[in-house]
Amino acid sequence: MSTARSGTPGATRTCPHCRTVILESAAVCPGCRHHVRSGGAPQHAVVSAPALAVECALRRPSDGETWEYAMVLSIRDQRGEEITRQVVGVGALQPSDERTFTLSVEVFKPAAGIGKLAAS
Repeated sequence: MSTARSGTPGATRTCPHCRTVILESAAVCPGCRHHVRSGGAPQHAVVSAPALAVECALRRPSDGETWEYAMVLSIRDQRGEEITRQVVGVGALQPSDERTFTLSVEVFKPAAGIGKLAAS
């Protein structure tokens, strides 16, 4: 979970459907795609730019033995220090099998009011 205070950009919570850690400002879980906000007029984070989108197909030649794979995701900060490293999925490729891997990073601009301190 994030160390950011609730109501600030970067604050996180757990999706009630799939238990993935998501941004507190999210209206839809990016993992299971279920709606996670209800009632009133929720403040939604707005996608400001698709920062990165990569898709790659891995095809196993028809000759030889079965291959195994592990898809690993690593996020580093500006100093190159690893913030998180996760195994996203594992599997096997039989001869002539193919898998397509897609990675996307979406950048959000918090909606009005998110990240602003209330007057006391």
